[in-house]
Amino acid sequence: MAMHNLLWGYNSLVVLLLSGFMCITQTKINQSMSARSFLEQIPALPLPAMESFLVTLFALAMMLALGWIYRHSEHIRAQWRLLVFLAEVGACVLLMRSINLSYDGVVLLVVADLMHRYGGKHQEYLLVAAMLGLYFISNYNLAVFQMKVVPFEAYISYYDSVSQAALLATRNVFVSVNIALFVIYMVLLVKGKHEEKERIRLLNEQLGEANERLRVYAIEAERMAETRERNRLAREIHDTLGHALTGIVAGLDACMVTIDAAPDFTKKQLAKIRETAQRGMTDVRRSVKKLRPADLERLPFREALTRMTEEFAASSGMKIHFTVVGWPDSLREDQEEVIYRVVQEGITNANRHGRAKNVNLTIGSSEGKLRIIIADDGTGCEDVKQGFGLRHMRERLELLHGSLHFWNDAGFIVEAEIPMNQEEIV
Repeated sequence: MAMHNLLWGYNSLVVLLLSGFMCITQTKINQSMSARSFLEQIPALPLPAMESFLVTLFALAMMLALGWIYRHSEHIRAQWRLLVFLAEVGACVLLMRSINLSYDGVVLLVVADLMHRYGGKHQEYLLVAAMLGLYFISNYNLAVFQMKVVPFEAYISYYDSVSQAALLATRNVFVSVNIALFVIYMVLLVKGKHEEKERIRLLNEQLGEANERLRVYAIEAERMAETRERNRLAREIHDTLGHALTGIVAGLDACMVTIDAAPDFTKKQLAKIRETAQRGMTDVRRSVKKLRPADLERLPFREALTRMTEEFAASSGMKIHFTVVGWPDSLREDQEEVIYRVVQEGITNANRHGRAKNVNLTIGSSEGKLRIIIADDGTGCEDVKQGFGLRHMRERLELLHGSLHFWNDAGFIVEAEIPMNQEEIV
């Protein structure tokens, strides 16, 4: 852009100098009473000096304005842009006519504008056609024959031979410098366009690589989502079906002992086992549908937790002592579900693995944390191996930035801790 402005500034200066020179010379000719001899050697009558200079200023201003509009015509429709360019060509012809075709460097300005703005498929052909057309118009001999302009040599003939040589040399220097500036401008423009194309190519390559990485990431994310979903379903089925089946097995074991001695008690126990099995089936269906346990959907959380422990105790024969110390004011749904599943898994493990008769369940909150302690009087385990149930308890708690600890102490103890000030995990 700086080189383009320099090219325009230089040509504007040259045009004004030439126009001013011709006006001054014409004024001197009039003042020296040699106008008759001057008119005899020129093919046409020149415009008055000041009028010619004003026409030059007008044509130059028009070229500058139209050239600026054309270079900044990104949001103009193609047909309007073409009209602006044709108007710039017309202003160029008028400008050359006002200075009697003594300088055709302004043609390069129009070509520079066209090269700067146009980027279509047939750019090279259009540029060649534009240059040939403009130079055909500005060709001195044809113009003299067609338009009868006053040649530059007629003005310099007023001066002595030394001055004539200096003036011709000066004009030739103007033309040569203009061509040099135009060549430099074209080199820089072509280089800039090449660098821009190279930058776009690199960006396209980077975009392709990014798209490939995104594709790989999407595949990996899909696999991870599938794995998480499988793990979720495994945890849900383990927590719901495993919990229900453990209670059923324990209840059936009790029924086998009491079926002969106390058939009425056995019938009641079987009815409770049937209810446990039905609730287990409902929970499995809801887990597959990614819903919360049925009791959490219908009942307040504390009541749902109490009901779950009572039903498990009734079906399994294991006594569960539920103690609440400082119940939290409000819990989110994700926190409720994790607490529910941790308690469910804890009492299920106490019955299944520890064969406990009694379980003490304590829930309380303090210092911004909720603690769950499940202590049983079962056989315990000297070498605790984190199985499916304990691992999924830990995974659930970690989703809420919580923790899980377990150890032996006259049975088995599980302690879970959940911070209450964490944002919900989406």
